[in-house]
Formats: sequence, structure tokens, C-alpha cells
Amino acid sequence: MANPKHVYELLLDHCSSEAVVDNLLIGLVWTLCKTQDQNGIGLAMSPGHATRTLSWSGSLNGKPITDLAAWILDWNPYQAAVAMAAINSCINSRPLPESVVLQPVADHANLAVFDYFLPQLHHKKVVVIGRYPGIERYQDLMQLSILEKQPAADDLPDSACEFLLPNADWVFLTASSIPNKTFPRLAELAWHAKTVLMGPTVPWLPQLHEFGVDYLAGVEITDPAALYHTAAQGGGVKIFSQGLRYRIAELTPSTSLNWLKQQIADCASERTQLKQQMESWYAGGQSQRFAKTKLLERVDARLSRLDSSYKVLWDQYGKQTGIN
Repeated sequence: MANPKHVYELLLDHCSSEAVVDNLLIGLVWTLCKTQDQNGIGLAMSPGHATRTLSWSGSLNGKPITDLAAWILDWNPYQAAVAMAAINSCINSRPLPESVVLQPVADHANLAVFDYFLPQLHHKKVVVIGRYPGIERYQDLMQLSILEKQPAADDLPDSACEFLLPNADWVFLTASSIPNKTFPRLAELAWHAKTVLMGPTVPWLPQLHEFGVDYLAGVEITDPAALYHTAAQGGGVKIFSQGLRYRIAELTPSTSLNWLKQQIADCASERTQLKQQMESWYAGGQSQRFAKTKLLERVDARLSRLDSSYKVLWDQYGKQTGIN
């Protein structure tokens, strides 16, 4: 089993930019974070219960993204959701991986991922973590089990995961399990199944292969303004037809190694630029500590972890993939 904290370390590594929060919205269903440079927009599912006691309301605009990202380790569900959206805003400012674009079907755009995999799911034991509105349409096509924290109708309680996931053929795992801290255990239980991490909360990270994830079914934002207004006005499944669409990336060893290789090159380039800025800083007679020292340290940490992730994959699959 991978270290449960490792996924959160990876997330924080990818939020090492100097980006600043432009706008933070906690909608009825979706939390959205936008950076001031407008290049980054990130989503996370909002907690399923209301609160009137958030001490930081109205104070987050203008803060460094890294301040909000640090909350990913917090057990407060609102702070964790805000952190996940902030982290995704950093990740989404970079190019998306090679992936399949799913065109939404008008009457059930939120189920596009299940439609895509449907030919492989017939008569299989399929466990879905989290209820997706309309998913009952597939009930007769597969041995479908739906696990929910607050089960309704034919749902099973989330504690059933210990019994069902080890024997499942396919597991569709909501990425909301990352901020609510259930992801490490659920991924471990689903290790022998084909596992799809899905939803707008998905962070586009190739290292999720290390946790047994076979596919990332995340989103591409196509209309930021429409997405913002829909989320602000209580939109749930509506966002899948107004503002974004699903993409699916298969985390094969070859795909993951190539993706990591590109991330390592980009990170190394960022590190080189910071090193050059630091040399110029001191060459210019500055006696104070380099202003971007903390950023450089975060980039160094990210590069080190990327190298480690690449080595783990290479040692296991390098000869099979033919990648140099």
C-alpha cells in the first residue's frame, strides 16, 4: 500500500506557483477557485451540508493559492473542498494530458463516463462510490452496487466498501474521496479492479497510477463564464452541459511515463529560471534572502518527487514500454 499521505504531498507539490486567488465561490454543489491570471480554474464538490460559522468568509480573494492549498490536510470539509479547488486551479493552468474527449448526451451529460465504458461493463461486478443522478438506467446491464454516505433507495452504506471492492471487476470512484480523505483506503481496496477516478474534482496527475487508478475521468473547462454562473446559481449536473465536458486519460505505464517525463522537463525548466533569477538577485548586490526562496524550495521538492515517481514506474514497466 502507498503511504496514505503521499497523494496529498503530490497535490501540494503541484500547487507551488505564485498564483493568487481572484475569486472563490462555494456553491450549493460545486466549489470553484479562479486565479488572478485567469489561466487557472479549479473545481471540487462542496460539502453536503450547510454551515453558518465559517470564520474566513469574505477574506480569501487576493490570498496566495498556496495558503488555501495547505487546507487539503485539514479535516474541516469546507476547508478541504476549498483547498482541492485551489490545487486544481494550479493543475488546470497547465496543458491537459492526451485524453479522449467525451461529447455529452443531452438528457444525461453527467453520465457520459459510464456511457463510454458501458461496452466493457456488461454483466460485470461494478461498484460506484457516490450516487450519480440517473445512474439507475444501467441497473439491468451489470451487477451494479452504489455506495453512499447517506444511502437512499437501493444504495448501500459506504462501510460496504470493505466487502465489495476487493471482489469488484470495475470501480468508479468519486474524486471527492480525495478531500474527504477516504481515497487512500478505497484505492487500496479496489487495487485488483479496473479503477476509474472520476468527476470535476479529479486532479490531472499521472502519479495516481501509483495508487492503482487505471483511468482519470476528469473535466475540461470549455466556458468559464457559463460554468461560474451555473455553479453560483446552484447548478449540479447542469455544469456538464454548461461550461465543461469530460475527458478520459488511460493511465497505462507508457502514458504515465511519457506524462511524467514532460512534467519533469517543465519542472526542471521552472527550476532553472528560478536559479537564474536567484543568481541575478545576489549579483545585483542584494544582501537579503532571495525573494522567491520558498517557491524554489517547493519546485525542488516537486522535481524530487516527480523523479521518484518516474523511477518507480520505470523499474516496474520501463523495458515493456520501450521508453528511453
